[in-house]
This record gives sequence, structure tokens and C-alpha cells, in this order.
Amino acid sequence: MPPRPTPGGAPPPLRPVRPSQGAPPVHTPSPALLAALDRRLDDVLGGGARTPLDRAGVTVLLVGRGSADPAVNAELVAAARLLWEGSGYAAVEAAFVSGAAPDVPSGLDRCAALGARRVVVLPYEALDCDRCSAQAEGWGAAHPEVEVRSALPPVVASASAGPDLRHHGDAEVRDDGEKLTDLAVNVRTGTPPEWLREQIAGSLDGLAAYPDGRAARAAVAAHHGLPVERVLLTAGAAEAFVLLARALRVRRPVVVHPQFTEPEAALEDAGHAVGRVLLREEDGFRLDPALVPGDADLVVVGNPTNPTSVLHPADVVAQLAGPGRVLVVDEAFMDAVPGERESLAGRTDVPGLVVLRSLTKTWGLAGLRVGYVLASPEIVAALERVRPLWPVSSPALVAAQACVSARGVAEAAAAAASFADDRAHLVGLLRELAGFGVRVAEPAEGPFVLVKVPGADGVRERLRGVGFAVRRGDTFPGLGRDWIRVAVRGRAVSTGFVKALREVLGAGL
Repeated sequence: MPPRPTPGGAPPPLRPVRPSQGAPPVHTPSPALLAALDRRLDDVLGGGARTPLDRAGVTVLLVGRGSADPAVNAELVAAARLLWEGSGYAAVEAAFVSGAAPDVPSGLDRCAALGARRVVVLPYEALDCDRCSAQAEGWGAAHPEVEVRSALPPVVASASAGPDLRHHGDAEVRDDGEKLTDLAVNVRTGTPPEWLREQIAGSLDGLAAYPDGRAARAAVAAHHGLPVERVLLTAGAAEAFVLLARALRVRRPVVVHPQFTEPEAALEDAGHAVGRVLLREEDGFRLDPALVPGDADLVVVGNPTNPTSVLHPADVVAQLAGPGRVLVVDEAFMDAVPGERESLAGRTDVPGLVVLRSLTKTWGLAGLRVGYVLASPEIVAALERVRPLWPVSSPALVAAQACVSARGVAEAAAAAASFADDRAHLVGLLRELAGFGVRVAEPAEGPFVLVKVPGADGVRERLRGVGFAVRRGDTFPGLGRDWIRVAVRGRAVSTGFVKALREVLGAGL
């Protein structure tokens, strides 16, 4: 095994491993299986073995069936490495109960030769456990100086149907969307402004050249008072989630929900077993750092959060940071908050902090795809290693530079103030529908509001019939079928929407 990372140190970035040419493919275990193996170790060792320092005196012998096919046995070796990396165990060695070398006794001999004094024999799968335990017990009797314990085989729960993480607001206005007033997509209407259109159009003359992001990157860095090494321009915030999922070596990623679902989907696609922390309606969907598991080494949270529109205090969000943990804060809608209060962008004193920003919402650039990452130079470099060349187009780079210019910052601030006024108008109208069971999640701070409406599934379809599209809420973990998300628009649009909602609810009585 290679040298173990220092306990409590920052998790190292993952360098993609490519098999050498002609080598047989190595099948790696599923994240769910690795998580189940880790749970079995905790069952044997108890709570005291949950920290790296406590695990440092434990060696794990991972035991598989064994095969004459080296590629099959290589899977067990790969699993041992994945189980060991960053876990804090002294070592994780591999052995086989039959059919291959080393067998269990010789595997235990190797553990003892490495200096192990406490060994857990962990079955990789459901195998001949009686034989495995007997071999371990016999070896332990002959080596009383080594404590040997046997764990049960892992049990991997089958995946249950859950929320559709791939559903997004644009699905509500496809096909017949031109016939509807769009309250499902959180993009500011009337955008991009004419001056921004002109600057983007001016970039088209240079499309023959490869994109050069240096000027835009420097502009974003200056806007946040950071060195350019802490900035990475991306094709929207969604690309950043994919890069993080691929680039960071993490064992226990956690996403705080209800929240934008793309981070969890990207992590799952990259092979991670993702944990969820569900904030509660009765608590106003407010963040409680105590709910996040202490051993989570990647935590994702939105601020202000989509879809709840909750703005968490910056000092509360910062409490989620800690040694050995990457804290990802999705600030895609922070520029719609007056003064961007509670933002962590530009902070360098929060360990492991990654802030994601999107320029597609306030500026109406969803079709152009532009955003950026603010993080340590090490994390930025890791993300750059796993992305393709020139992922951000020249027009998007021009747009990024324009949006963080003095003119762009001033216009975004004015738009944020306008959002606040228009949101207050919409919330006031919705409160008048309390008699129908309508309730707004408050206080709302984003350019959208989360609304609880009894029978929202049917209500949403009836609203489409009278010309309004709203975002369904049941695809967000932690919400259910009685929730919808409504984008903040001008007062006239909000008045018309609430009038239609009142009529739809009244007709349903």
C-alpha cells in the first residue's frame, strides 16, 4: 500500500487511473458495496473505531472466494485499496478463502509480518463463512499475540425508487412552452440586456480562434479579490458539479436537501454512494450543522437554496467546514440577493471551501452556459485535470467578463433589489390563499418561492390549462407531491398567476 494520507489532512485529488494498453479491465466494487463493507467494520469495532486515529491500530483482511482468473481476483485487490484509502486503517490486505493465493492463514501471516496486533477478517461477499471463520480462529489460536475478529458478510440494500434527480424546471415548458407563462425556470425575464447581447455578438468575429479564458478569469478573480489560481471558469455551475464528482477522492459525500439535484446525480454517475441530510419543513428548512455526519468528507449545500429560497447565515454554513472535508456551497442565486449578504465567495479562511457561481440566471444566459468555481489552487488544479480542453466558449468568456464588470455588477445589484420587491408582492398575494391550505416557505430570499399546495399535482396540471407553468416539487428529496416552486416575475404576472391559482383551487372544492 502507498503511504497513507495524514489523519485530518485534506483529501487528495483523484488522478484518473487508466489501465495500460492491452491490460484486462479491472472491475471495481460499487459504492454501495464499499459502504456496506465499512458498516460491517464499524459493527465489529464499535463507535471507537470511527475516527482515523482510532482505526490506526487496526488491519483489515478482506477475503474473497478466489478464482483462477486473475481479473476476478484483481477486483478484490481494487476493493481493498478503495476501502483503505483515507480510512485511517493501518492496512487493508487481500486474501481468498479458496482457489487462489494467498489464502486466509497466509494473509494473516502477512498482516502479522506488517506488525499488525489487531486484525479484522472481513468477507467481501457472501462466501463460505464457516470455513473462513474457522481458518481465522485456528490461526488466532496459534498467534495469541494478535487479536483476530471476524465480521459478517456485507448486505447491500437494493436501490429503491426515489425522486427523479434528472428532472429540471425546463421540462415544464418544453414543446408547448411558448403557450405558457413560464414560472418554472429561474431565469430573469427580459435578459440578456441589449448591451450584453452586443458584447457577446462582437465575439463572433473571433470564433476561428481557440478560446482564451485568461482575461475573463482575471476579471472574476479581481471581482472577488482572489488570485487567478483560485478561479476556474466553467460551462455553467452544472459542469462544476460533474468535475468535482470526478476529481475529488472522497468516501462519504453528503448532499443537504431539499436542494438542486444535479450535485447528487453527478456524484452517483461518478460512482459515489451519496448520503442525504434532509432539512425539515417544521424547522423552516434551515441548516443545522449538527445534522451532517462527522465523517462526511464532502458536503454540498445551496445558499440561497433552490428550491426552498432559504438564505443560510454565512457563519452557520462555514461551521460545516473542517479538516479533511471539502465544503461545496452552491451560490448560483447569490447575485439575486441584495448585497450578496451571507456569501462565502472570496473567503480564504474556510478550509476546503468550494464556492460555485452561475451567470445564467440573473443574466439570461442558460443557453450559453457560463459559471465559475472559487476554491483553493489545489482543488482548481484537480478540476482542470479531469476536464476536456477549451470547455468554455469564446462568447461565454466574453459574457463572464462583462457580467463582473462595473456595469454588470451595478445592474445585478439593481436586479436583486427588484427581485426583493417583486417577491414580497408575490408572497403577500399567496398568503391570502391560506384558507385553501396554501403556505409559502418563509422567509424567502431567492428569485423564487417554495409553495405548499394541497393536491399540487392536479393543481399544477390545471394551471397549465389556464396558461401557467410552475415547477413540480416532488423531484426534490425531502419534499413531496404537495409542493411547487414558483419563479418571481413582475407584479402584473404574479397578480395574474395568484388569481388563476385561486380560481383553480376554488374549482377543486
